[in-house]
Amino acid sequence: MNLRSLKSDIAKQCDVRVQRAVLSSLHLFAESLGNAIDAKDHCTCLHSEEVAIIAQAIGMQLELPQLETRLLHIAGHLHDIGKIGIPDAILKKTGSLTDAEYTEIKRHPQLGAEIVTPVMGAVGNGEIISVILHHHERYDGKGYPDGLKGEDIPFGARIIAVADSLSAMLQDRPYRVAMGYETAVDEILRCSGTQFDPAIVAAFMEIKDNIRELLQSIRGAEWAV
Repeated sequence: MNLRSLKSDIAKQCDVRVQRAVLSSLHLFAESLGNAIDAKDHCTCLHSEEVAIIAQAIGMQLELPQLETRLLHIAGHLHDIGKIGIPDAILKKTGSLTDAEYTEIKRHPQLGAEIVTPVMGAVGNGEIISVILHHHERYDGKGYPDGLKGEDIPFGARIIAVADSLSAMLQDRPYRVAMGYETAVDEILRCSGTQFDPAIVAAFMEIKDNIRELLQSIRGAEWAV
């Protein structure tokens, strides 16, 4: 090995170490922010952690590169951070939302993207920001904020959409009680091709039992699955 090759290998190793250190720091930062938004509403306790873990598991099943699955995990922790800017009276309302209140709720992806841009803008070519911004788009184009359709929706956002919906259905909310796991899985499958990307739903279905076990480890043995 000549000196130039040796220097190149050393530089690459340093880049990998730096990248790992940065991602580890960002993960801790994202986890803290995710805990902050979950703490704002006791009904969504652990939601961000669950979304992060489910999304990463789906990404691994799809054989995405390790960097992309780690970015998915970070995005999962941060996907709802924009709800910090939504009034509690709306987030915790027990009755139906008015049109104006629903419009306010739909601002949280844009707010979230704006909040994390100063920190996450240079990470993964802004992938985390695009995932946060578009995680409520629908595969059929009927989502928000931009009404993107199909493969125009960032791939990571399509994964987070499945993970987010699954976790949300499994938790009590002011307007409904939690679903059982199999009922929630059936709903994910029913919405394949409309709300969700069919390829991502297929990957989720292949590991749904593994994901149940992951959620069990988070929620504890007392969780009725």
